[in-house]
Amino acid sequence: MAFRFKQFIVEDDRSTMRIGTDAILLGAWAEPGPAASILEIGTGSGVISLMLAQRSDAQIDAIDIDEESIKQAGSNFMQSSWSEKLHPLPTSIQDLVSTSKHKYDLIITNPPFFIDSLPSPDARKNIARHTNNLSQEDLISGIIHLLNRNGLFLLILPTEESRKFSALAETAELYIRRQMKVRPKAGKPVNRILSEFGFKACQAPYFEELVIRNEDNSFTREYIAFTDSFYFSLR
Repeated sequence: MAFRFKQFIVEDDRSTMRIGTDAILLGAWAEPGPAASILEIGTGSGVISLMLAQRSDAQIDAIDIDEESIKQAGSNFMQSSWSEKLHPLPTSIQDLVSTSKHKYDLIITNPPFFIDSLPSPDARKNIARHTNNLSQEDLISGIIHLLNRNGLFLLILPTEESRKFSALAETAELYIRRQMKVRPKAGKPVNRILSEFGFKACQAPYFEELVIRNEDNSFTREYIAFTDSFYFSLR
């Protein structure tokens, strides 16, 4: 199925990670600013990298260990207006750490987070969604090696996993600079947390909250405005 955004189109039928709300939230929330180099870990169909390419002049490396996913991301990149700055790489963060000396200004990921849940019969989906191949510890170790000292790292996680990750990150001297809590619907508990980390401790981190849908299931004005740069219209 082709997803049509304002400035690009994404096919995701061969990717282990179909386009979902988590990716859109993270891509829209990220602020690439003057970053010259960006790394996306676990790109899937490439939608987050495309969202960043729309708002940045950076060179973007998008990695994934799933062969079909990285091929589809590459195809989506080639069909976009920014193919010259989008680079799909079939590798893991562990291998990238061992083979590259390059440092990135911004690193972003919508990582696997299932730890003890029942595995899917689809082996490719297990790799994409479960932490067996990318633990939080491995992710943090990779960030420490690959992120510039003044760079930023962003990710989205469910509430409990986010708390665990933030504790591990602080131990590794990665500190929260911004954070957004997301409620799927008015009156519902927070189910996702987006976090931005840096190596420098922030005296006054910025905290915010976003509600996606009203009680009648319509999209909130805040969410419509939040995604306006990418979606044609939301009702």
